[in-house]
Amino acid sequence: MADENTNESTETTEGEEKKGRGGKRGPPRGNDKKPARREASAQGDGPNVDLEERVVAVNRVAKVVKGGRRFSFAALIIVGDKNGKVGYGLGKAKEVPDAIRKAGQKAAKRMIKVPIENGTIPHEILGNFGAGKVLMKPAGEGTGIKAAGACRSILELAGVRNVLTKSLRGSNPHNIVKATFTALKGLRSVEDIAAARGVEIKGLRARAKTKAKAKV
Repeated sequence: MADENTNESTETTEGEEKKGRGGKRGPPRGNDKKPARREASAQGDGPNVDLEERVVAVNRVAKVVKGGRRFSFAALIIVGDKNGKVGYGLGKAKEVPDAIRKAGQKAAKRMIKVPIENGTIPHEILGNFGAGKVLMKPAGEGTGIKAAGACRSILELAGVRNVLTKSLRGSNPHNIVKATFTALKGLRSVEDIAAARGVEIKGLRARAKTKAKAKV
C-alpha cells in the first residue's frame, strides 16, 4: 500500500510540473506574430533607392554635465533624385552613422519641386537666410554649374545642369543651404506665371525674347 501511494504521489507531482511548465512557456515561437510586425516596420522605414544623398557637414557637439562632457554628432544631408526634387535634413545622434541616417530620413520627407527649363533655372533669384545670401542666374547650355560647397551639391541633386551662382554673404554651410532652398522655393515656371496672369505661354516667351534682345 505504501508503494502504491508513493507511485500515485510521484505521478501527480510530475503531472503538475508539466502543467506548470506549459503555462509558463505560453504559445510556441512559431505562432508568435510580433517578429513579423517588426520586420514589416523595418522594411517600411528603409531608404528610397531612387534618391541620392550627400553629406554637407558633420559637427561634433559637446554637452557639459556634472560628470564631465557628453559628445554627440549633428549631420547635414542633401537628398535628391536629379529630376527636379531635392531636400535637406539635420540629424543628431551619439554616432555618426545614426546621425546621417536620421538626416536622410528627414530630408526625404522635406523634398521640394524645383522648376527646371532647358537644364537651367527659369529666372534670376536671390535667396536670404540669416547671415547667408545666395544669388542665382540662368545660364546657357555648356556653362555647367558655377557653384561651390553646399550650393553645388543641392543644384546637382536637383537636376540643374547649367547655372551661375554667387555667395554674397556668409560661409556657414547651414545658412548657405537654407538660403539656397529659399531661392529654389521662390522660383516660378512660365506655366505658373501664365496661369496667375491669365495669359498664354507663347506671349510670355515672346516678351522675354524681346527684352533679352533689347538688353543686348
